[in-house]
Amino acid sequence: MTASLSTGARLPRWDVTDVFPSIGSREYAAARERLGAEITRLTGLYDEHDVRAGADKRLGKDENADDRAVAAFDAVVAATNDVLEQIRLVSAYVSSYVTTDSTDEQAQGELSVLQTELAQFQRLRSRFEAWVGALGVDELAAKSPVAAEHGYPLQKGAERAEHQMSEAEEGLLADLSLTGSTAWQRLWGTFTSQLTVRVEAPRGTAMDADFPETMSMSQARNLAYHADAAVRRAAYEAELATWEANEVPIVAALNAIKGETVLVNRRRGWTDDLDPALAANGVDRSTLDAMQRAVQGSFPDFRRYLHAKAALLRGRTQGGAAGLAFHDLFAPVGDAPPRDWDAAVAAVTDAFVSYSPALAKLVERATGERWIDAEPRRGKRDGAFCMGIEADRSLVLLNYDGSFRSVQTLAHELGHAYHNTTLAGRTPLQRQLPMALAETASIFCETIMVERGLADAQGDDRLAVIEGDLQAACQVVVDIHSRFLFESSFFAARTKRTLSAKETCEFMLAAQDATYGDGLRADARHAYMWAAKPHYYTSTFYNWPYTFGLLFGLGLYAKYRDDPERFRSSYDDLLSSVGLGAARELAARFGIDVADEAFWTASLDVIRARVDEFERLVASRVGGLASKSP
Repeated sequence: MTASLSTGARLPRWDVTDVFPSIGSREYAAARERLGAEITRLTGLYDEHDVRAGADKRLGKDENADDRAVAAFDAVVAATNDVLEQIRLVSAYVSSYVTTDSTDEQAQGELSVLQTELAQFQRLRSRFEAWVGALGVDELAAKSPVAAEHGYPLQKGAERAEHQMSEAEEGLLADLSLTGSTAWQRLWGTFTSQLTVRVEAPRGTAMDADFPETMSMSQARNLAYHADAAVRRAAYEAELATWEANEVPIVAALNAIKGETVLVNRRRGWTDDLDPALAANGVDRSTLDAMQRAVQGSFPDFRRYLHAKAALLRGRTQGGAAGLAFHDLFAPVGDAPPRDWDAAVAAVTDAFVSYSPALAKLVERATGERWIDAEPRRGKRDGAFCMGIEADRSLVLLNYDGSFRSVQTLAHELGHAYHNTTLAGRTPLQRQLPMALAETASIFCETIMVERGLADAQGDDRLAVIEGDLQAACQVVVDIHSRFLFESSFFAARTKRTLSAKETCEFMLAAQDATYGDGLRADARHAYMWAAKPHYYTSTFYNWPYTFGLLFGLGLYAKYRDDPERFRSSYDDLLSSVGLGAARELAARFGIDVADEAFWTASLDVIRARVDEFERLVASRVGGLASKSP
């Protein structure tokens, strides 16, 4: 029995009634009216100061003109930051509804209206970045303290401006995206959250007593953590069948989103679809290549882990297929029962307090102030995320199932929430985080969890903790690289034509073969991972940043172990500064060179050591285990 349904009544739902009483309330309507009015006023301010590109606007030609331009800049930045704060609040509030109940027609209608207004704001952002580029970031920073404080985000905006189309074309794109990529993103989210999966209870299992035959996709996917191999396999087969039966609209959404991305990238002067993601993250190609080489070098070690887990589940080292079936990737190891919600919160709190009281206090706030929605249910988005809503407050979405990985996910998302508290004193323009560094705090918190668990664990408990950590690391290193390869292949093909679901599945299987290799059985892989993962539909190449975050987090943890007090005194400042500098520059504060392959290899060596121990623990147990796998 898994916790996803047996403990559902005790799992929390977030509460945003203190923000606005309801999405139909007068208070919410007033906030929406204010936001619309403020965007209109901002448009007028931009027009008043001619905020747009212009070759004749460079500072340094006339002192009086410069003074007027700087005064205009300061006023525009203040007003833009104010509108961004309002957008953050209203967007997060609406998202709190649509991500937990995609059948809420009122919330979906509000989202549609909001997206239309945000398209207008996006046109202003394009004008602002072009204007800053025309004025000159260095020249502005020399004359305006406000510009100096926003130097890095202004520089990134000016770089994006170099790849802008004309103002009219950018405005047209903002409008057309509402019925283009934005609409397809909403279709994917709404459609997949409402899918139902029929999982037939295998004979001889208790599943029929614990689960309805028809369940949401998130509930079916959570059965991957079930203790019974027959249940895992039944859920996996039902999931694949459901994706296949619904593949036409999903692959249409993927084709439309990636097709628009390719077209826009080319019109903006990008010749490679990865380059915009690298630029947005402040990561150069040499740094990514160094990390990817180290990652590829680790695949044989992860395959050792997968073989060892397969042997553990079979209860023997010889016979049968050597690799692990996809439906056994997340199989629990050991006899620990599912962790109820209170136990999960206690475990995360215990781990966090070992680092600092402030981090532990964050758990208390998040649970006491009802920031968390943890219950899997129909209409709710699958997966997990954290989003800031106002000041230092966040909302955390989970689909909690009681597994060790689910507890780790709680720690991960609360790491994001802690990161948001360190950013509360920054302006919205300063809080724009590159994906690669946005995972720093979350991965660091997961590492704290693992290290705390290993500190006292012995025997079966130690085996379970190590396997849970390796299970997560395998996803973030091996599976994430398969997603990177898949997206690279899909983009390359999409430049020529649309792709069928069959071709898309073939790309995914080829990517899994290149990364998992013989660690994952060729006859039991997951061809539809492209349908299950939201990142393909919302961001471009949001895969490798997770690996960056894991390995960077392990490197940071090594620095913490070397000098805890010195690290604590600098860590929060690092987190608050991730929107203010390039990854290489920020990492250098801790003596880390992210362009050096040796750094990434050293982080992966930590994982290799755990694979070694896992193999030893498995070797001491397989002789007496009974087979649980079919």
